Amino acid sequence: MEVLRAYAITFGWALVGSVSMGIGIIITLKLFDFSTRDVDEWSLIKQGNIAMAIIIAAVILSLGIVVSSAIRP
Repeated sequence: MEVLRAYAITFGWALVGSVSMGIGIIITLKLFDFSTRDVDEWSLIKQGNIAMAIIIAAVILSLGIVVSSAIRP
């Protein structure tokens, strides 16, 4: 019975982390778009601009680090 409880807790934290990361990515990318009004990041990425893709990836990875440290039990 203790094993099932541990699985439930692990699944709960995984669910909280997934939801937090999903909502966080949406909010973070909207704020990033708002802070760079003159630049259309997504069209630059579609044109093959690797530098902009690296910047967006760094923003998402930094959000992942913050979320993972915030939900760590």
